[in-house]
Amino acid sequence: MKLYCLSNDPNKPCHILTFREITLMLDCGLSMQSVLNFLPLSYVYSNRLHNLPVWMPNDGGDTDVEGELRENGDRIFIDSLPEFCPPLDKLIDFAQVDVILISNYLCMMALPFITEGTGFQGKVYATEPTLQIGRLLLEELVTHIEQCPKANFASQWKNIVHKLPYPLNESFKPKSWRQIYNMANVNESLSRIQMVGYNEKIDIYGALQVLPTSSGYNLGSSNWIITSDHEKVVYLSGSSTLTTHPRPMDHHALKNADVLIMTDLTQTPISNPDSMLGLLCVVVSLTLRGGGNALIPCYPSGVIYDLFECLSIKMQDLGVQNCPMFFISPVADMSLAYSNILAEWLSSAKQNRVYVPDEPFPHALLLKNSKLKHFKHIYSEGFSTDFQEPCVVFCGHPSLRFGDVVQFIELWGNNPRNCIVFTEPDFDYIEALAPFQPIQMKVAHCAIDTSLNFTQANKLIKDLKPTTLVVPECYTQPPVSAPTLTELVIENNSDRTLIPYKWGEVINLPLKRKQGQIIMETEVAQKINPIEVKTGISLSALSGALTIKDNVHNMTSFDAGGENKLQKGTHYEWGLVNVTEFLQKLAQEGIIDAKVEPSGNGVMIHLQDEDALIQIEDSCTHVLCNSDELRLRLRNILMQCLKQF
Repeated sequence: MKLYCLSNDPNKPCHILTFREITLMLDCGLSMQSVLNFLPLSYVYSNRLHNLPVWMPNDGGDTDVEGELRENGDRIFIDSLPEFCPPLDKLIDFAQVDVILISNYLCMMALPFITEGTGFQGKVYATEPTLQIGRLLLEELVTHIEQCPKANFASQWKNIVHKLPYPLNESFKPKSWRQIYNMANVNESLSRIQMVGYNEKIDIYGALQVLPTSSGYNLGSSNWIITSDHEKVVYLSGSSTLTTHPRPMDHHALKNADVLIMTDLTQTPISNPDSMLGLLCVVVSLTLRGGGNALIPCYPSGVIYDLFECLSIKMQDLGVQNCPMFFISPVADMSLAYSNILAEWLSSAKQNRVYVPDEPFPHALLLKNSKLKHFKHIYSEGFSTDFQEPCVVFCGHPSLRFGDVVQFIELWGNNPRNCIVFTEPDFDYIEALAPFQPIQMKVAHCAIDTSLNFTQANKLIKDLKPTTLVVPECYTQPPVSAPTLTELVIENNSDRTLIPYKWGEVINLPLKRKQGQIIMETEVAQKINPIEVKTGISLSALSGALTIKDNVHNMTSFDAGGENKLQKGTHYEWGLVNVTEFLQKLAQEGIIDAKVEPSGNGVMIHLQDEDALIQIEDSCTHVLCNSDELRLRLRNILMQCLKQF
């Protein structure tokens, strides 16, 4: 079994697992950190962005890059459509991938890069919410970028990365970056997905079975259990033990795995999601009371549903309930509608509301009362009419490089009464704001990440008791943000094997097939005559036709014209040689000059008169002599000392 790591970001994972001649891809996350190096895309012409000074290397050469780079403060930005860092495609041909298993909708953004134009012919499995909400995220991303086309495409800067200032000079594999796919690619890739339910067993070409279980992270998120007849591998990605809106995590099914692959732990290891949520509500409410507006960059699904609920309650408590909330996204209407028809994927508390009957999420009531309003874009019909200040605006993209959020920062950025609140943990908020500096609006960092922290992960691992634990190398060291907190690591205990890995590595996992399963015809099974060779283990000779198809082994009796290769009277020897019995039988055959000496794991018997040497070990026997006749004679005597069946 081998594991390939194709992603440099453990929170946007992409792995290849090969086992029993099956090639599985575990998630296809898309690293978006690269977009922070690009200038924001604006729906309307921006004088400020357009008039940023052009940057050139100090040596005056490399004129090819002229116009590609612009400077703002101490940062250099690329003036071009943003590019993304797709999974590594050099280690394996995507056309060889048999199956892709998707854990959650945040880990499928690279799917069109993998399935389209690569020769991929395999199958893709995901739950219904993962498919449907993933579709919304993909559509929103493509729409944001396609609505702001740029005439110029910057590429020459990639040839002088070593001359560029930080952080561009540390860009990760910039020549492998790619512009975003189009909607045709998105639709084609999504059409390949087969929807599955929790605990639904899926056969993979007869060799393996895969089964998704709830991971508790977001709607439809899954951990995957991969089993053969005698082996069990668990892929744990994006999981949460907190009580939020998704169905709780299923621990029991993950226990006692031969191999546990764990990734996508929290990106905010020193923050508590509950305290961050409380801080956000306070910051937003106080901003509104001061006559300012609150801007919350976000994805169109996920924690945003909890934000609507908690924020509306806090606004009521602080007397600012009349300030409207706006949700602006190309897929806002679909996201709100879809979240309320997914009862089977929700927590029991949310499910119970459905049977009252009532909507599981309170944002349905907020919509009815016009406390929450949704629009596709800032320029959508009706927005300017309904828009009033002070207000709360939820919109994308969290990177601040495209989407309606760019317009709101331009609109509100110079007013210190306004506030921008960062809740998504995927992007460094200081880096995200860099092209907009200097900025006057207040900034609050309230990143909410409900996935497992290190304390929860270590407790879970102890409960699951895997034989081998496989984690990204960065999880075995304290995080960069807290290098002195040595408890923020995955513990290495003696009761299991810990194997770390990093980007571009191929890891050999200590899981080898020791047993296989054969389905026998009744007539063949009736001929079994087991003989116990040791406690709990019996052997029997069998004869039949063995057929292997789709990794399933079937044994049937020979046809009438078939030949039975197992002849009557055939015996099979087993066990260890009893040296004392062997010497007695040699003496009975007239060989009485045997000299026995210990040798390694066995004995050496020297027959001086016959000039022969017999070396007996636990698993093998060697007879050295010059006479073929004597060798056969000694062999026959030796076989008499073994048990038979």
